[in-house]
Amino acid sequence: MTRKDVERLRAATPDYHRGWGGPEYTDWRDEQMSWKSTCYLGDWSFLVDLEVSGPDALKVFQDTSVNGFGKFAIGQAKHVVQCTEAGKVVAEGVLMRMSEDTYRVQSTPARWTAYILESGHYDATSRIIDTFQFQVSGPNALALCQKVTGAEMTDIKFMHFGEFRIAGRQTFAVRQGMAGEIGFEFHGAAEDAEVVRAAILEAGEAFGIRQLGRRTAMINHLEAAFPTGGWHYLPASHGPGMEGYQAFLKRFTGWKIPPVLRGSYDPDDISDLFMSPYDLGWGKSIRFDHDFTGRAALEHEAENPNRQRVTLEFDPHDVTEIYNSLFGETTPYDQIEIPHPTRWVTWADEVQIDGRFVGISSTPGYSYYFRKVLSLAFVAPEVAQPGTKVNILWGSPGTPQRLISATVAPAPYKTDRRRGDLGR
Repeated sequence: MTRKDVERLRAATPDYHRGWGGPEYTDWRDEQMSWKSTCYLGDWSFLVDLEVSGPDALKVFQDTSVNGFGKFAIGQAKHVVQCTEAGKVVAEGVLMRMSEDTYRVQSTPARWTAYILESGHYDATSRIIDTFQFQVSGPNALALCQKVTGAEMTDIKFMHFGEFRIAGRQTFAVRQGMAGEIGFEFHGAAEDAEVVRAAILEAGEAFGIRQLGRRTAMINHLEAAFPTGGWHYLPASHGPGMEGYQAFLKRFTGWKIPPVLRGSYDPDDISDLFMSPYDLGWGKSIRFDHDFTGRAALEHEAENPNRQRVTLEFDPHDVTEIYNSLFGETTPYDQIEIPHPTRWVTWADEVQIDGRFVGISSTPGYSYYFRKVLSLAFVAPEVAQPGTKVNILWGSPGTPQRLISATVAPAPYKTDRRRGDLGR
């Protein structure tokens, strides 16, 4: 790939996100506190949902995913990660096993899997299903879900799902927790969305439920360390050899994340922006017990990982200096949007130590709970120790730039409570 590919992404205009409803429902600070003190409803229905069925339905995921499938029961879900031959992540999302030979997968793996099936090499078919996907998470989430479904739900293991009725409508509740808290994601027919939403919100009044607007919806991913393609990193679907896939996407239904690049990191080759599962903190999901696309590259990387996922805490004084530049006589710096950008961008800033490049800092966001600007970053292992001091080069190429001091912290940043014992 040439320099023109990077320049093309820098020149692209970000798209206002079409999901999550309005910018705010109550207030973004109030909404951010919901997954620490009460619970929230987040609308992820914009994610495309693909049903794959047939004798080879499982095989297509085995051949294209780093995950192991030795144990994958009906009613179980997996976070599947699909890579290129170079071992770079092209798609990731949740895969649900609905029956012996029927599966449902959301987000980018839905598109990638549909593209793979077009080859005709598998005895399987796919179809897009029109669904809603409502996340309910937070300390009060279980009590709310029990009330609205009329079921105990305590027997649902982490990353498993069950069938329940809400306001008489069929739903599947996947236990996950994208805010790092106990949570369920309800899936059902799109035609039932408003009835189910209303029932959840009505039942949730007693539990302090809030709705997440697009101004703050991704802060929970930041605090809980869930890197998201097109936001925290650039998927390898925009890389070399993907011309056929890009042509396919023009025909494929559903909203596509526009590739847009912002930040100070300015590589000559777009491939330098791509991430492996190890970079993104998903190495534990890789199983070398089967052949899959990218296995050879990942086996090599397993012996010598290039990057490690961390959280960076921005120095508050340096952040305020960015805002102070708005009131000076010279050209101000690029702004740090509070709490995070409302348009979909892939952000990549240089992370440095003594002027030496050591990694990439992604889209920053302000956590009202922690009162800090944070970012997920992917840095060299030797600087990943919490407490390490680094600098972030802030400012797009061709604009005023300055260093922001930052401190390495763990990822996830907040305590992970997703796997709590529901019976307790």
